[in-house]
Amino acid sequence: MMDRHLKELLNDQFNKELYSAYLYMDFADYYHARGLHGFGNWYDVQVQEERDHAMLIRAWMLKRGETIELLPIAKPDKTITGNADPLHFALAHEQYVTGLIHTLHAAAEAAGDADTAAFLNWFVNEQVEEEENATTMITHYDRAVAADSLELLDITLKHRRWKAPSLTVNVY
Repeated sequence: MMDRHLKELLNDQFNKELYSAYLYMDFADYYHARGLHGFGNWYDVQVQEERDHAMLIRAWMLKRGETIELLPIAKPDKTITGNADPLHFALAHEQYVTGLIHTLHAAAEAAGDADTAAFLNWFVNEQVEEEENATTMITHYDRAVAADSLELLDITLKHRRWKAPSLTVNVY
């Protein structure tokens, strides 16, 4: 049986990952509505990744004989006033999620749950990639605006495709 506090944190993270998907869907819709479909595509892929993260946590919980409590998912609360805003909001959000993952990992170690700590190592590494991607998007955006080539960057971003996560959790 999983430590109660760790189980609560994992359940909370599951729901936070779904919130992340909502947030990125809001960003995607913002860009699509402005004809920046490459940027919209970038965040559409992010939506899929966040959903996958939630499903990995769910699968882990099921594998461990636990269940997920489905909680209400809050509406994104960011007010977007310009094209750069979602990029900066995304970086801040990923930094927040990194803190959550580190807290989860520490809780797994404190509970003596080496299996869950090992499972969470994938998420620790994933967050390094997520923060790097968010930072790179800001850099590319700033360079594109400075060079008056935002349309070219938008076209490039249309080519991003979703890939299933490299971590799999077999439940059945």
